[in-house]
Amino acid sequence: MSNPRYAPEFKLLIDGSPVPAVLRSSITGLSLQTSLEGVDRLEVTLANEGLRWLDHALLTLDRQITFTLGYTPEPLTQMFVGPIVGHTATFPSSGTPTLTVAAQDARREMQRGNKTRWFAIPIPTYGNMPIPDLAIAAVLNAEHGLIPLFEPVGATLAVLLGGASVAVSMNDPQAMQKMIRKQDGQSDYDFLGRIALENGWEMVVDHSGPLGGHVLRFMSPLDHLTPDVTLKYGRDLIDFSPRISNVGQIAGVSATIWQPDLKTEFTVSVGWDWDRQSLDISISPGFGMKAGTGSGDPTYTLVDKPVTRGDAARTIVGTLLPRLNRRLTASGSVVGDRRISNGGVVRIEGVGEKFGGLYRVTSVTHNVDTGGWRTSFELRKEIWFGSIPLPEQGAVPIRLSA
Repeated sequence: MSNPRYAPEFKLLIDGSPVPAVLRSSITGLSLQTSLEGVDRLEVTLANEGLRWLDHALLTLDRQITFTLGYTPEPLTQMFVGPIVGHTATFPSSGTPTLTVAAQDARREMQRGNKTRWFAIPIPTYGNMPIPDLAIAAVLNAEHGLIPLFEPVGATLAVLLGGASVAVSMNDPQAMQKMIRKQDGQSDYDFLGRIALENGWEMVVDHSGPLGGHVLRFMSPLDHLTPDVTLKYGRDLIDFSPRISNVGQIAGVSATIWQPDLKTEFTVSVGWDWDRQSLDISISPGFGMKAGTGSGDPTYTLVDKPVTRGDAARTIVGTLLPRLNRRLTASGSVVGDRRISNGGVVRIEGVGEKFGGLYRVTSVTHNVDTGGWRTSFELRKEIWFGSIPLPEQGAVPIRLSA
């Protein structure tokens, strides 16, 4: 058997050196949590007999932990690199005291403090030109010692959105000024998260390789539509719980734009056609109106902030896509599997046509303790998977034999 999956193995390094055998033997549990919404976090729980680890110099704050995981005798996979950020101790009336050491990825530094600034290039006789989002993201990463990595489709989409915004605003200096990115009392993490949202990116820390923990990958879901692993009910899945919510039933998003030269307000609506699996756009005069319907259409929501022709596309993308992708979500667990990764794709089989098929992994938790290694995960069904026929996704009806 190439992967017997009954002998999990892990290694811990602190500042690049393996932990002493006595410390390793005190470990009673490890938990690694990764998510598309928040920083990655590793927790190491130690049996603190005689309080030997309570003030140990090896576990002081800001020391860097490297965590690798896998099954023997196969090579282990580097799963996490990040600094120690906290300690939690227990002193029970009976039993052994414990110490839990927590580490987080390098994005934690981005969450510290709020800033107010704007990103533009002053041009004589014209004014300020907005800096492209790709360049802003690179600047923010450099300030925190991170290396940005933009995937092809995501980078292209950002260029197209930015280019379209500039094109429609070139003859409107006021609209051009409104396109300038402003960090208004936000942390770098929240500001960068808003930029990512409006470009259709997901931010994922790459913990692999020699630069592990220092590469921030701006992932476009359209770059990843093929499954990394196939999980089947009755074979791999310990449990699986899908959920359909009317939160994702929204069909589109509308934004109002004031056109000063025409002294007219227009409503731009971008919607999703569930039957054709396509995005539609309509432009109509009037406040809160969708072309062909009344303003009370319950399937549309109005963007609750002013937008211009320049930033309408980004605002709508950042509002519409998250809502559409919350329509069908799921959670589940399997025997420890490192192939299930944050931002990856899993194929679910054996649960029927409605709940089967391809899902995006939005969070993963690996727990290793005396009971072995278990992987829990959260999933979402994205609109991009709708272009792939259901049988090819593994989403087939359940047929009962007579």
